[in-house]
Order: sequence, then structure tokens, then C-alpha cells
Amino acid sequence: MSNSIKSIALKKLIAHPDNPNRMSRANFTKLVRNIKRTGRYEPLVVRPAAKKRGCFEIINGHHRCRALGELDYKQADCVVWDIDDEQADILLSTLNRLGGSDELDRKLALLRRLNKKMKSAELAKLLPQTAKQIERLVNLRRPGPVAAELTRGAACFANPMVFFVDDTQQQIIKSAIELVGEPKEKMTKAARNAAALTCIAQHFLRDSEADGGG
Repeated sequence: MSNSIKSIALKKLIAHPDNPNRMSRANFTKLVRNIKRTGRYEPLVVRPAAKKRGCFEIINGHHRCRALGELDYKQADCVVWDIDDEQADILLSTLNRLGGSDELDRKLALLRRLNKKMKSAELAKLLPQTAKQIERLVNLRRPGPVAAELTRGAACFANPMVFFVDDTQQQIIKSAIELVGEPKEKMTKAARNAAALTCIAQHFLRDSEADGGG
């Protein structure tokens, strides 16, 4: 696999049909703004398309490709890898999922430096956090659990949990989630479900500890 960067016409880039990565409209808008503002982006990872001569299939960078199209770019910087279907599937499953986590003190230092040059509302257009989250973070004196949660930012930093249930289990889970009630702040359905399931799990853990862990 070569890591040399090649400029390829957008019309020759084909989305992989099994790409599992999805980005919210809000985060996609921020991606577009960042590329428009800086003119920089991480090169896409592509491979030669098997069924279309002269074209390339995207392995990593589907959203960047869309963003470039919205900004009227005609070409994209790409790294071309000559890989088979099995390798492509592995990369599709990992490139958008493997990553580290932010070191809190350094993340706060970065936000504070940025906030000296740009207002929170402007930063929120470019960063995962909302304006209110940025304001709370830059004013924190002693980082704690709240800060750690805020630095995680938008849903794109969430950890996916995938499991399957039968009809009966699904109904029981839905009923339990409804009993928890909706939080006061506005949340997506997925975020509400996650918060409710976490609340249920916390109750279970407390009951388990009260019973001596049995």
C-alpha cells in the first residue's frame, strides 16, 4: 500500500455501498465550515474501483467527499491503497471507530486558547461542543466528571453498543424506558434512550450493592 497523495476528480470517487459510518447533519455542517475556513482536510483513503475503470472506491472519507462537493471542489486529495474486499471490509469497520481519547487538561487548555481569539458561539460552529458547553469548560477551575462529559462533545464521540432483542424483550425495555421519563433538556431519541438505560442500570447496580452484590 502506497501512502503517496494523489489528486482525484470527485466525479471519479464512488462511495462504498457498505460504509457503516454516519454523521449527524449538525456535525456535517461543522465539517463543511472547517474545510471552507481552513482549506485543509485529511486526505481520503480510496482503492481502485473493480467495476469502473479509472474510478476509485472510498474506504475512508465519505463525509469529507460530500463536504468538498458542497464547497464546489472538483478534486480531492486521496491516498490510493491497492487492497482486496476483505481488507476493505476490515478498514471500513475500523478506520472510523479506532481512536484515543482527549486528555482533559490539554483539551481545556486548547479550548481556552481558542476562546481568547474566538467567541464561544463562533467556536461552537466549528467544534463538537455547544456554545454553553464551551463556556462552562473554559471557566472550570477544577476539572471533574462534568468536564470529562462535556469534552466528549456531540454524538459523534459516543461509544456504540449494539445488541439484539426479541419482541418480548423489546417491549419490556421500551416500558422501562418510558417509566424513567424524559429529561428536561432537549435530546434526540437516541440520547434519551441512552440516558434512560443508564438510569435503569444505575438503579440495578445500587440494588445489587444493597443486597450485598448477590
